[in-house]
Amino acid sequence: MKAMILAAGRGKRMMPLTALMPKPMLEVAGKPLLEYHVIRLAQAGIRSIVINLAWQGDKVREYFGDGSAYGVSIQYSQEPEGGLETAGGIVRALPLLCEDEDIFIVINGDIFTDYAVHDLSRLHLLPGEAHLVLVENPPHNPQGDFPLAHQNTNAQTYTFAGIGLYHKDFFSGVKEHFLALGPMLREGMAQGQVSTELFLGQWHDIGTPERLAQINNAVEQVHVG
Repeated sequence: MKAMILAAGRGKRMMPLTALMPKPMLEVAGKPLLEYHVIRLAQAGIRSIVINLAWQGDKVREYFGDGSAYGVSIQYSQEPEGGLETAGGIVRALPLLCEDEDIFIVINGDIFTDYAVHDLSRLHLLPGEAHLVLVENPPHNPQGDFPLAHQNTNAQTYTFAGIGLYHKDFFSGVKEHFLALGPMLREGMAQGQVSTELFLGQWHDIGTPERLAQINNAVEQVHVG
């Protein structure tokens, strides 16, 4: 199974930290966010990774190269300036992701988590299906994004963790263009094509300089303790 790490976003809310650096290359405890994902995927037995690039993508290429230093093979999906948004980026990368298999993992490059990625590789999806990891709502997203799939639409909603498993046919008929993933997921959930799980472990969305500072402080305190 292959995995895709999303790293093409502009990271405007992280300015000035992202003026010359893609957001997933910002560091937690002296290591780029992106590196944590590469290492965790390698530990889960994922040997082939696709990283999409746009803003300052050369910094990612220079740092990770072909991935051999991590025991994996990394391919890059270059997007135009400004990127293609999440769904558009996935559609562009499909030829790389689905050379041998129809199911793949996608992870946001700007999160910090200890989610056990190998659990996803054990799941089976039918054509056209997707599986999402949800987390409890953080302060910056109190309304959440999705209910658990087995609940009705008026149930408690949770935040999409930016971690998912997809069958390539979930994107069947979608042409490559600037396209958000959220509306597709909502439609798929309404049609019973999207399953979910609730993860209660460590998860942080590094969306602002303040949140980046907070997680660095938290990690530093753990190491000191």
